[in-house]
Amino acid sequence: MNFSPSSRSSVVVAELGPTNTGKTHRAIERMLAHDTGMIGLPLRLLAREVYDRVTARVGEGRVALMTGEEKRLPPRPDYWICTVEAMPTDRQVDFLAVDEIQLAAHRERGHVFTDRLLHARGLRETWFLGADTMRPMVQALIPQASVKRATRLSQLRYSGRRSLKSLPPRSAVVAFSADRVYELAEALRRLRGGVAVVLGALSPRTRNAQVAMYQAGEVQYLVATDAIGMGLNLDLNHVAFAAFSKFDGAEQRDLFPDEMAQIAGRAGRHLNDGSFGTLNTLPELPPRVVSAIESHRFPSVRSLIWRNATLDFSSPESLLDSLSRAPGHNAFVRVERADDFDALRELSRVPAISEVATDRATVELLWQVCQIPDFRKGLFGQHVALLRETFLQLSEGDGKLEQAWLAKQVSPLDDVAGDIHTLMDRLAAIRIWTYISHRSSWLHEAEQWQERTRRIEDALGDALHERLVERFVQRAARRSARRFVRAAESAPPKSDSPFAKLGLLLGETSGADGAMTEEQFVQRVVDATHEAFEVDASGSILFEGQPLARLVRGKDRRSPQIALAEPEVWTGGARRQLERRLMALARDLVTEAMGSFPAEALTGGDRLPAMRGLAYRLAEGLGVISQAEAREQWRLLDDESRARLKTLGIREGQRFLYVAEALAQHALERRCMLTALFQQSPSPKGIPREPVLEVAELGGRDARAFGYEVLGTVALRLDVVERLSEALRHPSGASQVHTLMQELRLESGVRARVLRELGGQSGGAPQKRRRRRRRGKSPAAAPDKSGSNGQPAHAGSHQTPRRSGAGEGGV
Repeated sequence: MNFSPSSRSSVVVAELGPTNTGKTHRAIERMLAHDTGMIGLPLRLLAREVYDRVTARVGEGRVALMTGEEKRLPPRPDYWICTVEAMPTDRQVDFLAVDEIQLAAHRERGHVFTDRLLHARGLRETWFLGADTMRPMVQALIPQASVKRATRLSQLRYSGRRSLKSLPPRSAVVAFSADRVYELAEALRRLRGGVAVVLGALSPRTRNAQVAMYQAGEVQYLVATDAIGMGLNLDLNHVAFAAFSKFDGAEQRDLFPDEMAQIAGRAGRHLNDGSFGTLNTLPELPPRVVSAIESHRFPSVRSLIWRNATLDFSSPESLLDSLSRAPGHNAFVRVERADDFDALRELSRVPAISEVATDRATVELLWQVCQIPDFRKGLFGQHVALLRETFLQLSEGDGKLEQAWLAKQVSPLDDVAGDIHTLMDRLAAIRIWTYISHRSSWLHEAEQWQERTRRIEDALGDALHERLVERFVQRAARRSARRFVRAAESAPPKSDSPFAKLGLLLGETSGADGAMTEEQFVQRVVDATHEAFEVDASGSILFEGQPLARLVRGKDRRSPQIALAEPEVWTGGARRQLERRLMALARDLVTEAMGSFPAEALTGGDRLPAMRGLAYRLAEGLGVISQAEAREQWRLLDDESRARLKTLGIREGQRFLYVAEALAQHALERRCMLTALFQQSPSPKGIPREPVLEVAELGGRDARAFGYEVLGTVALRLDVVERLSEALRHPSGASQVHTLMQELRLESGVRARVLRELGGQSGGAPQKRRRRRRRGKSPAAAPDKSGSNGQPAHAGSHQTPRRSGAGEGGV
């Protein structure tokens, strides 16, 4: 058996080191320097955080989000942000990264990370990120990899034992069971007034809301399980352990030092130092453990969890045998147990299933059903019964799940009443149906079921967040966490207040008590597609018909900033979420103005200097630059680079190098909006609808910035300039020139001036000018024949252009 990794990638880099080294940040930056990329992350919550960061840079139209329960897939994504299990490994991308590769040693999930380590590669570059304990494994399995040690940006120091009362602000207390977390949270609430709670069993939506509350400073303390140890970026100064052992799914065991370091390393972010310790109910940490955590030195990983990926689907028994196959390399240990394998073994013993699963297609279907995750983590037999019924329905009739049966399973979960434990149980159950709903081939009206399960999960998540706040944040500390509708109603009503209108609008929406909470509304904005927002020519952003924010001047036209319409209405966490979502919208608007030109991907350090320079100029020009600006750098490009740019829509025009879509009407409208914002002055009248304007109408402003070119006394829109220039240089373009000139309705003298500046004559294609000397007459004394030869009587004459009316925008 061959265990050698794929060698498709030209470069493989392993960045290994402790927490807070900036590994993930550097990988994201490197990904964005490529045309296409994919990054696999260990948690759905972390995948969503990275997705938000990337979309704020390049816009949502270029980024896909793929997790087991959430898919946001634009028509043509360049970048894929995924959980490691959900990575579409059949999709080729230039850059690929996998984060937290030390999880390849995890007893349940490890085999997936091992598979990515062996086989997942980018076409140009691959990065593996993780703990330095993986160094020997990476060097043995991928000898061609460049292994780099990442250095922590801040110091981590042991501070001994503390009582809950003496914990400093911005502290996290870590326990390893939900009951213990709640107990500690209740104690901190009494002592400090408020605390946020983070557990792995919470839905991502609830965890987001709790983290946002903490990050915004609405509470100063956090109580969590080790769920915070895997990539959550929190502003923590101190981490206190409330226990040294945990149940790992098989047994209660002591924490390993490297596991403790992963959690303690959440303290101190970027250049700020952090500390870790224990609660005074525990003994001091042993000196050797303290030393290992502070110096980030731990025993190396010596084996990885592995599962055979070459499966035999001829029968359930053959599939079980192939999954049970032992590795042929001493670096690997076969996975001991996995839920999908256990489910397959149980189902293969059911007569009704063994009678059906007799060919490759049905065995593959059975395996897909067995991979439905059991988020409830309750009675295994209950989950197997659900899988049995699911498979039998899919393997008979039309191959779809029965609508009535689905409704019977899902409807009881659509209930936000109950305490924290009840809501968590319902959340776990609905996440199973959210997963199933994304297997579109299994359901009738799959999109409707996706929407329904997502809505139920969101409602349960919001209700759970409210219960956590009610229980663990005292009323005095909750004044800023007011309900959104009440906040709007508490202000004196103003006719021009957008939030007075929004309050009325949201009051009609059913929530826990008939009104939408701030968290629910913010999440609607965060989850909304690009089409849900309206942006007018002045940069005002409307959501569901009501003003929400506006674009304001940034450092340049490509960097507009966001200003919420009434920032004082929102709590700190809500403001952060809204601003982050709207920044992604702003990047989409800039991308539209540039005709979807991926400038950021072409300015990376590994690009040719000419390519970087050209991409930078095109970005500055919002997809359009003059040939004079482009000529030298275009000449220095190699054939491959020119071909690449042409596939991205770059066109060599007669007067401009431009992105074809940047001259479309919609893109020109975005250009004018961004230019007006940056210049802090409204666009000149008629721009960009009118194809031709008098120069005087520009008021001395830069025509090119608005998408026009000055030709004599008029300014023509750039798309019209290029069409005219092309027609003038085409051997049979005279009729097209004539048609365009009729549509523009220019006076004859102005028309002649325009054609002369474009290098042509009014009759059609350009001709070589011959200088004829007439006897007895100098050229200056020749009679005026501007009406016939296209030359104006006076080169500097100012004549008023005439334009057609409503139809002009189509020129």
